[in-house]
Amino acid sequence: MINRIRDIRKEKGLTLADLAEACDPPTTAQTIGRLETGMRNLSIKWMDRIAAALEIEPELLVRSETAAAPQVVAILNEHGADALRSPRDAILATELGGDMPLIVLVVEASSGEYRPGDQVWLRQLDPSDAPRAINRDVLVPRKGGRFAFGRLIDRQGSMVGILPPGAGQKQQVVDDPAWIAVAEMLVRRL
Repeated sequence: MINRIRDIRKEKGLTLADLAEACDPPTTAQTIGRLETGMRNLSIKWMDRIAAALEIEPELLVRSETAAAPQVVAILNEHGADALRSPRDAILATELGGDMPLIVLVVEASSGEYRPGDQVWLRQLDPSDAPRAINRDVLVPRKGGRFAFGRLIDRQGSMVGILPPGAGQKQQVVDDPAWIAVAEMLVRRL
């Protein structure tokens, strides 16, 4: 696993020995060096220990700085998909690649196959690319700071038809959305 321990340690002006001593319980400089270079597996336990010693969040040890952090922009609740008042960085230690931005929908209430705590990672597309998203789960902005989330079932001209997850839902039609975001990954806690 590629990590950023060395970069962060150096930014903070620490030596291998300094970081090793700051860990709880303390470890050796040799162990820190092996973790930095990937010669030793960086487990969750080690990430927590090293992050605490560096006074940072553990996920920062593996986040890439070359890619923009995906944003949590919406929440799925019992009333449908709503916008967050202030978007925030989504936390996942991976890069999915791709040219268009990633955004994240957080599920707060069960809806169809989605459970509370799930994160749906979506890739934004230009609306002209909507045919690529037919029969896939999508997030589409609506007027008034709201969103439509569900299966893209129809596209006619500038209008798209979204079928929300769950039994008995009515199709939502959105006219001329600024973008369509297609689900790429479901993140579910174990």
